[in-house]
Formats: sequence, C-alpha cells, structure tokens
Amino acid sequence: MIKEIIVVEGKDDTVAIKRAVDAETIETGGSAVGEAVLKRVELAMERRGVIIFTDPDHAGERIRKIVAQRVPGCKHAFLPQEEALYKGDIGVENASPEAIRRALANLRTEAAQGSAGLAEVTMEDLMQAGLLVHPQASERRLKMGNLLGIGYANGKQFFKRCSMFRITREEFMRALDTMESEGDKG
Repeated sequence: MIKEIIVVEGKDDTVAIKRAVDAETIETGGSAVGEAVLKRVELAMERRGVIIFTDPDHAGERIRKIVAQRVPGCKHAFLPQEEALYKGDIGVENASPEAIRRALANLRTEAAQGSAGLAEVTMEDLMQAGLLVHPQASERRLKMGNLLGIGYANGKQFFKRCSMFRITREEFMRALDTMESEGDKG
C-alpha cells in the first residue's frame, strides 16, 4: 500500500492506478480544480502526504501547477508521453501497470521554498545542452525531462523544475550524456 494519496484527474486514472498499485486517490475532476478538491488535497498532505500524478499534456501540467502552488511539498510522478498514448489520446488511464509502477518508483519531491538559490543547473547549461533556442529544443527537453524524471516542460518551466526538484549538475550532465549517446546530438 502506498502511504501517500495520489492526485489524479479522473475516474479512469484511478482505475489505472489501482490496477498497478494498492493506493488511494483524489480525483480533480479535470482541469477546473475546485476549492473543495484543494482542501481535500491539503488535508491529505497533512495526514499522509501527496503524490501528484497527472496526464503528460497541457491540461495535466496545469492541474499539477495549481495543486503544487496551493499545497507545497508534494511528490510528483511523471509519465513519459509515449507510455500514456493510445489512439491519439494521452492520459494516465492509457498507461500499462508497469509504466505506472515505474513512474511511482521514480518520484521527485519539490525543494522547500526559499531553497531555489541552491540551483545547480543554470540557464546557460540549458542553452549549451540545446534545450533552449535550438531547432530541436522542444524534442530535446522532452527526452531530457524523461531521463531526469521531471516530465516535459517549456524552457522556462524546465529550468524551474530543475531547481524545484534539485537536479544536480552531475545528474543533468549524466542525462545529457545518455541522450547524446542515444544518437540525439542535435
């Protein structure tokens, strides 16, 4: 049984999570996250802890941001888009139990507020790695996000996530080496 309560978008996501692991969920009911849901997430955080596990798409990222801003200190599970895709639909509900277990085994926890000054990865690092202002920057961020376990994000959000999840320069360089050795020298 997973101790924390997992925040998901809907009923189908709950079904997929329960196929993969023994856990309880809170469903946001989509991207219009209401006050009642946020209060339940706050209580869950107080009592058991929270894992945010939303779809790897724009709506899922919006929900993740809303919940994380309201309830600091959440853990985050990220699912690569290709593991959540079925007939053009992206969602946790489409992922295999193995993919869900992998995502839950590689949780990232937000850094405490005020520790952003500890960031090791700089904007310059992102530029040199071809994650910003590069013809394939978006694809490279997708691959790096999957390798680092922080999901896909635009350039500004990618930098924020590196800081928020305390990605070390060593982790960053290891992921970059892996990406480039897989033939994506871009």
